Amino acid sequence: RGEIENIGTPNARLNFTNLGSEEKNSISIKSGDHDEAANNLIDWLEKQEGFDSIKAIGHRIVHGMKHTEPELITEDLLNELKTISSFDPEHLPEEIKLIEVFSKRHPSLKQVACFDTSFHTSMPTVAKLLSIPRRFYEKGIQRYGFHGLSYAYMLEELKHVAVEETAKGKIILAHLGNGASLAAVKDGKSIDTSMGFTPTSGLPMGTRTGDLDPGVAWYLMQFEKLNPKQFSHLINHESGLLGISETNSDMRELMKIEDIDNRAKEAIELFCYQTKKWIGSFTAVLEGVDTLVFAGGIGENSPEVRSRICNGLQFLGIEIDEKRNADNNDIISTDKSRVTVRVIKTNEELMIAKSVYKILNSTTKK
Repeated sequence: RGEIENIGTPNARLNFTNLGSEEKNSISIKSGDHDEAANNLIDWLEKQEGFDSIKAIGHRIVHGMKHTEPELITEDLLNELKTISSFDPEHLPEEIKLIEVFSKRHPSLKQVACFDTSFHTSMPTVAKLLSIPRRFYEKGIQRYGFHGLSYAYMLEELKHVAVEETAKGKIILAHLGNGASLAAVKDGKSIDTSMGFTPTSGLPMGTRTGDLDPGVAWYLMQFEKLNPKQFSHLINHESGLLGISETNSDMRELMKIEDIDNRAKEAIELFCYQTKKWIGSFTAVLEGVDTLVFAGGIGENSPEVRSRICNGLQFLGIEIDEKRNADNNDIISTDKSRVTVRVIKTNEELMIAKSVYKILNSTTKK
């Protein structure tokens, strides 16, 4: 699994992980634009041992609207993704370009779309509605939710590490990383999530605002003279932890300086405060909670953030064992806690690989 960061800059890098290994690697690449970056990625892949044996490519597609399952990428599906690319201009256009470059360079390889939104298609209408005129809902403007591949993995893993009934209970899943969201799950299905129409909403994140009063958009455009493109860049790349701290979007770096930099301290406090609020609201939606799961870069690796989020939630039945938490145990709640609090190392790459395998098997049988 690989991804390219800092496209169009001299610092562009290809980050990749082999499914059979926990080791993450990174190499510098040339990337004047996304097409060049994609071609350089394929050049690198072609030099790797075993590339000739590859039968298919799985793509994480952030926005899939109402698609409920992974799908083989056809010309019709690609055209549909192009039609809805304005729904997610931060991700879809680049994802489409990568698909097209692979198709041009290796037309015999099957390509599979794995939609991050599909996990949340089970949400009830009340959780999908935005309180704007209904004609916009009919055009597809609604709450979709994201991080679906991660949430699907967490549920599968719950079935393995606990009794299967646990995965059918009242669960709050917290994917906390540079992108962050929570999901409320009941009977194995998503019934609500913090992200909405785009991945920018919900919790404050590394560089994304999270939920924002729409009046702020009007004010910034009217009086700060930001055009739509500048506003989009502001809320996606200049805000969140970076915007509040004015120094860094990385939680690890902020925690190193919070004792000497009040801006870093406030950025961390805001993140934990908002996460705590979402846990409370989803407990109300679920009418109780049985299991709370932390995952993602922050959720898996920051005991202190987990502790700060859970502190004060004893009234919900959430009690953290600080030693278990500090040791990053699989279960970090106390024996007396009514809610089981777990840490699960998410694996979106594995979910993509499983989906591709399933699609290949089904097409072979046909």
